[in-house]
Amino acid sequence: MDVEVECLQSNVEGELVNALHDAQGTCVGVIFNPGGYSHTSVALRDAVEAISIPTVEVHLSNIHAREDFRKTSLTAQAANAIVSGLGLSGYLAAIKFLAIGSNHSSVE
Repeated sequence: MDVEVECLQSNVEGELVNALHDAQGTCVGVIFNPGGYSHTSVALRDAVEAISIPTVEVHLSNIHAREDFRKTSLTAQAANAIVSGLGLSGYLAAIKFLAIGSNHSSVE
């Protein structure tokens, strides 16, 4: 798999929104881990929805096996795919998904 990955980490919601908008036209896909923002950020959800490139939301833990408030992800509603509970391997799964084309339903 020959892919180029650009990484960004920020605890500032506005920076994350800007990064999503900046990805439009420069990236073939976005993998993002919104962390706690997944439960609260309408701005991030809207940014994911606004870009026309495939997006994969990744959570290290299984958010559905945690507290009730963590089971709802506003951002996941706008993502093309969600990976949850695979630890760091979730990022590799997301890369593979984007590398084979997000219109496929499985990762080889």
